[in-house]
Order: sequence, then structure tokens, then C-alpha cells
Amino acid sequence: MTDVHASTSAQLFDLTGKSAVVTGGTRGIGMMMARGLLMAGARVWISSRKADACEQARAELSEYGEVHAVPADLSREDECLRLAEEVTAAAPELHILVNNAGATWGEPLETFPESAWDKVLDLNLKSPFFLVRAFLPALRAAATADDPARVINVGSIDGIHVPILPTYAYSSSKAAVHQLTRHLAKELGPQSITVNAVAPGPFPSKMMAATLDAFGDEIAASAPLRRIGRPDDMAGVAVYLASRAGAYVTGAVIPVDGGIATTA
Repeated sequence: MTDVHASTSAQLFDLTGKSAVVTGGTRGIGMMMARGLLMAGARVWISSRKADACEQARAELSEYGEVHAVPADLSREDECLRLAEEVTAAAPELHILVNNAGATWGEPLETFPESAWDKVLDLNLKSPFFLVRAFLPALRAAATADDPARVINVGSIDGIHVPILPTYAYSSSKAAVHQLTRHLAKELGPQSITVNAVAPGPFPSKMMAATLDAFGDEIAASAPLRRIGRPDDMAGVAVYLASRAGAYVTGAVIPVDGGIATTA
């Protein structure tokens, strides 16, 4: 059994020899998390829908460690299965699965289309469920009682408080991701697999670009910490949850938002 008192601070956060998958890892929060995992010693597979974005991100991240890219449309279950097959052919044991791929849609209540609900829910909510199921044999193979395998779902503070913008499907999907996280944590805990969620606030990303351009100063001023998130803030929480430091945490939803949602 691991003696935590014998662990150095470096060992607590060391991911050397671990394998990780980060969906939506070609930009924004996913890329921040992938970079953090690589810097901590993991080898990482990133995925997104576009092959050119995958290759560009792989090249950019390669300076931090061993990184591979697999294009996949994860709104479809068959593509979730294909991603799992490609990764586990090279890494039969998966220590870390980060479900980050997501989409949003903003439109007034009167005109919000059914197609937007389907697009957002398929990628934000169904995809994490099907990916956990697809990777479950590999997560079980990596898991031990002292060092569980990890699932990290990316939710949002919009699943904790009510957002200002008319992003009905997005906020609903993220609240559902938080509940799915708790549900899976209860089921998979006895199998030595932890399941946690990170609920980001405002971070620089393509999804947030227009909002930050228009309201960035006001959003920063609304946070008790008086700024928006930085890449290291997201890298840090990913490494914490993936490492020995977070081995006894499961079923948690961790806001990383400078206090915006938690102090409102």
C-alpha cells in the first residue's frame, strides 16, 4: 500500500508512464489540459473532428511530451468506439480519460431549434457516457486500489448557475454532465475508477472568444479574483485529479472560475 508520508510533492503530481485521452484536445480548455498532462509525464492522445486541427495541435503539443492525434466525430457512438479501438491498440491500459469535447448554441427562446438541442446534447452529454463505456475495459486494466484510473468530465459553471446568454441546451447539458459524473462515480468507484467533473468559468477559447471580446473586462471584474482563467489554472486541476494527489476524490464537481459561480 502506498505510504503518502513517503511521497514527495513531485511524486504526488507525477504522471510518468500514464496514458491519457483528451477529447476536444486541439484547442481551448482541452489543449490546456493536454499540455498539463504531458508536462506531468503522461503520454496523451488528443481527438477532435477535424484532421488538420488534430495535426496542428499534435505538432504544437509535441514539445511537451509524447502526443498522438486521432480525428473523430464524437457526437456518434460508432466514432467513440473507433477512437477507443485505435487508442487501446497502442495502449491497452488507459489511466486517464478527459471528456472535454463540447458545443454550444445561443438563440432566443422563441426560435431555439430542435437541431441545436440534438447537436449540443449529442456531443456534450451522450459522448462522455459512450466514451466511458467504450474505454471501460482499458480503464479497468489500468486501475488499482491504490492508484485508480481516472475519468475527468468537463462541465461548466453554467451548469451551476443560470447563464446570462440564451444557451439553454448548453447549460442544461452541463448540469446533466455534473449529475452523470456523480452517478458514474458511485458505480465505478468499487472498480477503482474515479469520476470527477471540472466546471470551468471564463477561459480564453474559441467558444468564449466573442463573449470575452465583448464583455471580457466586465466578466473579469465580476470574479472575486478579478481575472479570467489562464492555461495553467486548467492544466493544474487536470493534473491534480489525474495524479496521486487526487486519488481519493470521486464524484466531485470542481468549479475553476475565480469564484464567479460559487460566490454569486
